Parts: sequence; C-alpha cells; structure tokens
Amino acid sequence: MTGPTTGNNARRDFYERIGTLSMAPLWESLHQLVPPAPAPKYQAASWDYDKVRPFLMESGSLITAKEAVRRVLILENPAMPGSACITPTLYAGLQLILPGEVAPSHRHTQSALRFIVEGEGAYTAVDGERTIMREGDFVITPTWTWHDHGNDSSRPMVWLDGLDIPLVAMFNAGFAEAGAEDEQEVTAPEGTSDAKYASGLLPVDWKPAKQTSPIFNYPYSRTREALAGLAKAGPPDACHGYKLRYVNPASGGAPIATMGTFMQLLPKGFESAPYRSTDGTVFSIVEGEGESTIGDKVFAWKKRDHFVVPSWAKVVHRPASESVLFSFSDRPVQERLDLWREDRGGR
Repeated sequence: MTGPTTGNNARRDFYERIGTLSMAPLWESLHQLVPPAPAPKYQAASWDYDKVRPFLMESGSLITAKEAVRRVLILENPAMPGSACITPTLYAGLQLILPGEVAPSHRHTQSALRFIVEGEGAYTAVDGERTIMREGDFVITPTWTWHDHGNDSSRPMVWLDGLDIPLVAMFNAGFAEAGAEDEQEVTAPEGTSDAKYASGLLPVDWKPAKQTSPIFNYPYSRTREALAGLAKAGPPDACHGYKLRYVNPASGGAPIATMGTFMQLLPKGFESAPYRSTDGTVFSIVEGEGESTIGDKVFAWKKRDHFVVPSWAKVVHRPASESVLFSFSDRPVQERLDLWREDRGGR
C-alpha cells in the first residue's frame, strides 16, 4: 500500500515530468484561479494634495512639458510598486502644465480622461478642435485621436489623468505615434462638438464611427447644475447620495468604452450605507471635506485630494460639509462582460 510520503513523492515526480511539456496540475492552484470572492492584490490608498502639490511644482523646474512629453507624477498603488498602476486595470497621474508651455501632439490606442483639479484657461486639442479647461471639467481624449495641451493662462494647470494603460497592455494592443508639430492644426472652431452633440439633439444624418463620445469636454458648470437639480427632486440614495454618470449622447453608454466616469453630491451630515462593487474606483474631491472608511481604514479628504477604493472593498462616506466627488472605474468593461456586481449592504 502506498503511504502519504510515497504518494507526495509520486505527485512531485509527476509534476516535474509534465512540467517539461509546459503543463501544470489545475488542482494545485484551482482555489487561487477561481476564488469564492474577489481578493484584490492592491490596497486602498489616498494622496493629500497639499503634500503632493509642492512636488508637482518642483517637477516643473526639473523638466519641461515638451521634454517630458507629458509631465505627470503617477499615483501608484502602494501594494503595486513599480507597476505605474493605481489598480490592475487603471492608470492615474497628476499632470502639470505651466504658463506658456505646450505638451506636444501625439496619439495612442490607450484612451484617456482629464479631470481638471487646479487652474483655468489652459486648452486641450482633440483631432483639430480646442476646448478651454476649467476646474471640475471632465475632458476625454478617445483612442487614437491626436491631442495636445497648452497653457495660455498666467497660472499653473493641474489635472488628473486616467487611462486604460493596463487593460491595453493586457491585450498587447498598444500603438503610439508622435505628431509632426507640437501643436496640431486647428481645423474646427471652439465649441463645434458642443454645438453638434451637447444639446440633446444630433445632426440628422450623423452616425457614430466609434464607441466613444463625440463630446470631449463635459463642463463642471453643467454637471453641478444637474446635481443641484437632482438634489431638489428627491431624497439621496442611501449608498451614493446624489450620483450621476457621464454618458455618450449617441448611445447612452460611457463616454469612453473602457472607463466609466461619475459625479456625486454628498449632503452635509449624510453618511452613506456600506457599499461595495467589483470595479476598483479612483476618486477626486471637487468640493467639500470629510472622510471615507474603506475596509477597516479611515481616509480623511478635502478639495483636490484623491483616493482609491479596491474591488469589493466596503466603503462608507461621511462628508463634514456638502461635498462633490468625481470618480472613474473600469465598470463599462465589466458590464460588457457580465462580470460587474455590487453589494448595497456591504456585509
């Protein structure tokens, strides 16, 4: 009769022999490959803007926007050092452009969002049309579109960059190309996209060529007005307060195919019910101050701070004053694949 030791030796020998054929036994790793619930290998983290901003400004004296191509300090998840990721599917960073600078034109298959954190008056150009950016604006640069940034104002401009870099890398679908000139030729008057697509109407014969939104600037003034209107219309949602999602007006879907973007209003004194979902989410504080409990950790926040909530981590928000939070996640991808799940009890 074969004993346990002999059996273990036989298995080890078997594993070594099938290893020569680049094979492995599923039963040794099944529980890790098919877990009973999400077990993220990254963690909740926050970035205090008062501590981050001096380093951003110092970077402006070390390298120009042109030399850097994009002068950005990456918000890297502390559990994933060296990965340049804030979650396994998302990249986030804070970009600085100083007065008079131009971040040169280029394009890439990675889709990008810009959420304006500080300043007013700089522009971004997307496929020949410029838009002026202000605090709280949400701007997209869809996949494979030419884009450059310039600052004609007298103050530094800082925005949050969110990209699907890890997702594109997973598919090995990354391409990039530098523009012939630092600034692309302007071929459409400012406001063209708004005039065509942002009024709840569409040009009669227009048909979308891509999944991304034809609007590339969603101004904060409109978003804030919509939140205020929602707050007058009824009580807050127990988990989210008053929360809206940005949409592609042509489809009703997300403005960017790979990233969902949201804005929520938390009334003063409101405490959200425990909530968790499978999409790891990055937050940027637009207004107010408060704290969020993520798992067993408490993170205090105020205007311009940032934090990340991992997949399936329970979160509770407690605003000390009326607060507005922008966020983005990979929810559209998960929904398309029928993977997205939420728990409104957080147990």
